[in-house]
Amino acid sequence: MTKDQKVVAIQEIKDLLQDAKVVYVADLDGLNAAKSSDFRRQAFKQNIKVKVVKNTLLQKAMEQIDGIDFSEMFETFKGNSALMIAETANAPAKLIKDFRKKEEKPALKSAFVQETFYVGDNNLDALVSIKSREEMIGEIIGLLQSPIQRVVSALQNKSETTEAKAEEAAPAVEETPAEAAPEAPAAESTDETPAAE
Repeated sequence: MTKDQKVVAIQEIKDLLQDAKVVYVADLDGLNAAKSSDFRRQAFKQNIKVKVVKNTLLQKAMEQIDGIDFSEMFETFKGNSALMIAETANAPAKLIKDFRKKEEKPALKSAFVQETFYVGDNNLDALVSIKSREEMIGEIIGLLQSPIQRVVSALQNKSETTEAKAEEAAPAVEETPAEAAPEAPAAESTDETPAAE
């Protein structure tokens, strides 16, 4: 690779990393061409960018990124490395884990997710369990809606109960005056008669 080609390759990696919030570096070594293509296809379907990179070029590109010190990841840059960039925090980890149900690789080398570094394949399960931004927002909305739904439900039940009581009471109210009306004057006249004597 010529010096100019290296400069171009570093720039391509920098462009991928520039605004990335989710960065994984995986080891795809041992996957044949068909399996490697299958892995890339699945990554593409899940909106994960995969680029096989030279370790030295990846490190140089990361050193040139402002605002993030990727140096914690550098020790893992040995052998074959594939850079994985995604929007969803746990998407690459889930892809790696699902793919490994049939294969030994890919293996996680390191990752930068939600401003935290994860070094080593032993962190794969922790990364899989990280909730994506969308999942967290969904949970928060669910939590916020829960008390509101209880209040609305209680108000609906109260209004239904009140309406039911009103319906039950309404016929009784109409009947009571009709029955009481004839008796009331008779009672009054009996009371008045002894009083008059």
